[in-house]
Formats: sequence, structure tokens, C-alpha cells
Amino acid sequence: MTASDNKAEQALGDRTHKVVEAFNKLDTDAKLVWFYLVYKKMGSSITPAAPAAAEPELSPKLLSDYYELSDEQQLNIMREIVNRQDTEYSRIYGALKENNQLLVWYAWAIGMDEKKIIGMPENYKASEPINNLVSQTEGLDFEEQMSIFRTIVGEMGYTDVKPIETQAQTGKTSSL
Repeated sequence: MTASDNKAEQALGDRTHKVVEAFNKLDTDAKLVWFYLVYKKMGSSITPAAPAAAEPELSPKLLSDYYELSDEQQLNIMREIVNRQDTEYSRIYGALKENNQLLVWYAWAIGMDEKKIIGMPENYKASEPINNLVSQTEGLDFEEQMSIFRTIVGEMGYTDVKPIETQAQTGKTSSL
């Protein structure tokens, strides 16, 4: 079982698993479009879900230094994170807890709206699979949406930390 398999189990039910699976089938840029559209439509309810749990000071490279980079560098960093590449920014992102990862995507969506970071091309039209996935996400209740967001953001970025095997996986009881 991989770390992403373990995190995918956090999704609540069949409907949320299907959304996560559909998201994982999208290509890199389509995933970025989904994030932008979801945060544009639902961002105000996503980040405040756990405001005390997010710690923006833990990620100055992603939440301040990032804004100083060129559009091309910003887009490449987003792609590296989505693709789980072993790069500086992807490692920084991968080391964050899910609430902070949610905050990063929310801040980036706001930055796109404010033209502080690279945004969607003016004439961009989302594909049918992206629009369907956004609609499916909107159709879920808040708890299901949060489960999806936490699962997806938690699977991104690079980390070489391996999950601790469960008793069911090892067949051994803890020594405590």
C-alpha cells in the first residue's frame, strides 16, 4: 500500500472515492484548472473550515516568495507539486499538513484573481470532464467536499516519509 492509497482511504464513501478517482485521471493542467474553479466557486467555505489549524507562517516560500517568481516559474512549481516531483517547492509543500496545503491552494486561487500569480488564460474554456468533476464536487455535502479536498491535496507534493504500517498490514501488535 502506498502513501497515496492510505490517504485515499480518508475519503468518506463511494461518491467521494469516485470524485478522487476522476480527479486522479485528469492530466496535470486539468487538475490545476479544477483547483482554480473549485476554489473560485467554493473557496470561502474551504479554508475557514479549520482556520485555527492553518499556519501560513510555516510556508513563506509558497505563500510569499512564490509571488515574486515569473509566471512560468509559478506554473512549473504548481505542476511539480501536482506531479509529486522531487523539487524544492514540492518538498516544502509535501512537508505541510493538509490544512496548510488547503491554504496554499486557496491563497494561490486568490492570487490568480488578483493577478499576483499566473492565472487562467482569459479565453480558456474548461473541458467537459473538468466541468463534470466540478459539478460532482458541488453536489456533495460539506463534509464530503472536505474529505475530497484533504485527500487530493494530501496526495500532492513530494515526501520521502513513509507511512507507518498498521497492525492489519504487519500482523504484529504494538510493543507499547
